[in-house]
Amino acid sequence: MIHKIVRRAKVDDSHLPDLFSPILKQIYASRGVSADDCELNLGKLLRPNTMLGLGSAAALIADAIAAEKSILIMGDFDADGATSTSVCMLALKMMGATKIDYLIPNRFDYGYGLSPEIVAVAAQKNAEMIITVDNGISSIDGVKAAKALGMTVVITDHHLPGHTLPEADAIVNPNQVGCPFASKAIAGVGVAFYLMSALRAELRSRNWYQQQGINEPNLGHLLDIVALGTVADVVALDTNNRILVEAGLQRVKAGRCRVGITALLEVAKRTPSRIVASDFGFAVGPRLNAAGRLDEMALGVETLLCEDILLARRMASELDSLNAERRDLETEMQQEALKSLEAVELDENELPWGIALFQADWHQGVIGILASRIKDKYHRPVIAFADAGSGVLKGSARSIKGLHMRDLLELINSRHPGMIVKFGGHAMAAGLSIKAGQFAVFAQAYDDAIREVLAPELLTGELVSDGELTPEQLTLDLATELRSAGPWGQSFTEPLFDGHFRIIQQRIVGEKHLKLVLETECGRVMLDAIAFNVDLKTWPDATIQHAEVVYKLDVNEFRGNHTLQLMIEQIAPM
Repeated sequence: MIHKIVRRAKVDDSHLPDLFSPILKQIYASRGVSADDCELNLGKLLRPNTMLGLGSAAALIADAIAAEKSILIMGDFDADGATSTSVCMLALKMMGATKIDYLIPNRFDYGYGLSPEIVAVAAQKNAEMIITVDNGISSIDGVKAAKALGMTVVITDHHLPGHTLPEADAIVNPNQVGCPFASKAIAGVGVAFYLMSALRAELRSRNWYQQQGINEPNLGHLLDIVALGTVADVVALDTNNRILVEAGLQRVKAGRCRVGITALLEVAKRTPSRIVASDFGFAVGPRLNAAGRLDEMALGVETLLCEDILLARRMASELDSLNAERRDLETEMQQEALKSLEAVELDENELPWGIALFQADWHQGVIGILASRIKDKYHRPVIAFADAGSGVLKGSARSIKGLHMRDLLELINSRHPGMIVKFGGHAMAAGLSIKAGQFAVFAQAYDDAIREVLAPELLTGELVSDGELTPEQLTLDLATELRSAGPWGQSFTEPLFDGHFRIIQQRIVGEKHLKLVLETECGRVMLDAIAFNVDLKTWPDATIQHAEVVYKLDVNEFRGNHTLQLMIEQIAPM
């Protein structure tokens, strides 16, 4: 699908310092950056005392540590859950906790969250306190089961809560009603980091470190893990999240990160000293996620906890192999899904507003990525389902701008009681389970609800451009400045530009990547460019000599030389 190009309106940028180039000033101003936001130092982080429930949770955990109770960290099976678990395990160890362990439910055996079944496993581990990370806000029955067994339960989460909260001993979730914490976009790992910061302060007030003869830990050592989880979970990079991510990236660039992250960067062929946020999102995060998608996320956690670089490399290599297997599965499933839509692809009017897909042999661990790929291709909200056994289909949903997916599922649930077994999530992504025999009914209800709440113009995909660059502005210096002006990410998008170019050379590299040499229309500047995963039915084509291109500026490094390269987001023949 060729997306419509929409250029950002010019805005006042006079409040920003002149040390930035005029282009960067305009880019920052258009994203709402204030002069104060330009300095991403840790001293500007939001204060922990504004997060509801943080103090009481810290006190409960401090009591458990002092009483030498068995503490179990209960994480989710994605990268946010793995990093959250790792942050808590490492921080608790640094603070002198002696009886700590973690448990990540296998998605195929136990499903998502603190279920009664996984509580039974926790009981077998003799857990006296459970701390959930990146999950738990919807675990009503699981918390009841844990409380019935005499366990103390602390919930830490960032997902949107339902109408009823679990009866936990403490709940820390910036999205719960009444929480004044300003960063509602914080990831689960960010919540876990804040909790550990509050716990450190609580133990300090009790003279714990002096009594135990240990040094008060520097939790800044964990910020590389926090940055990884924040970027990998694709939460909005508001100012607070950007501070956390930037601090973590600086640790990696300085060679002071966890050996597990170093090993994952190595297998992904990324240079730590030149890392940017997107490397966490597109290279490290998927390899970490592969463990939870296809196997046990414990492998991902152990990689992050590892202290031995040789062992970390072996585990990272195993994660890399799992990720390759995941990619193969995803490609096969995507081809099957696209084939099922071929009949309506030629007529956009027949394409459902909401695409629901199911095939009995699809893998549960890959349906989220599949939904994302189909959503990107058709610019429609997508839910992909896999058979979870026991008469249940498990679905993973991805939305588009203007449609709040969790709210939509709640609307469908209210109209069709009992069809959806459970659901939860965010505006842009959600998970659900439905009864196996209800797929056709659900697919129709899903499409009907979307047609009711979504404005039709939102079904047209858009690429928001920061404008056209002149030949004089297409420089390595500007690319370098923009690269260091991040971290860029969700809701703080990396600058995109558009323009018309003459195609001088075009060829396929790899299997389906288009390598080009472009020339500005005035003929003054020649540029290397690359477009990934192009439609081979269209490219290469020697008869196409002019194109409208939407691109990012990139710094290409080869054998120590740095050159300007355009990373093409969309190319359309003219």
